[in-house]
Amino acid sequence: MCTQTKAASRMVNIPQADIDPSGVFKYVLIRVHSKEEGDDTEVDIVRGYGWAEFHADIYDKVSEELEKDGLLDCECVGGGRIRHDAQDKKIHVYGYSIGFGRANHATTTEKLKDQYPDYEVTWDNEGGHMFGSETGCSERACCAHCTVVR
Repeated sequence: MCTQTKAASRMVNIPQADIDPSGVFKYVLIRVHSKEEGDDTEVDIVRGYGWAEFHADIYDKVSEELEKDGLLDCECVGGGRIRHDAQDKKIHVYGYSIGFGRANHATTTEKLKDQYPDYEVTWDNEGGHMFGSETGCSERACCAHCTVVR
């Protein structure tokens, strides 16, 4: 007889991706583990929100919620940025988190493709600075006058 642990049952119901409906914002890739004895179940989830000043703000909020019943443990495996253009149905994943390092953008992209099957979802490992028309900044590296990357 095959039985599923409480933690594994709970993980099945965690959305694999949850991001803001549009805009440019920070995201984190979080690995959620079972804390139950003999259960090595884990799942990677993507969370990205414009309200976050730092990648850690997202991780702290999400991990606190998921860990509150003691069944699950969270680990941030990296971060970056997402540019979500809902009108054109495009999502681009790029950049890195200074605190958590670069997330595996290929993993993130696959999670987003599942959530947004009718979108064009792309990624690259270029740095975190967006220059040009999106920011009004002409610099090609992070600079003191630009607040795009923290």
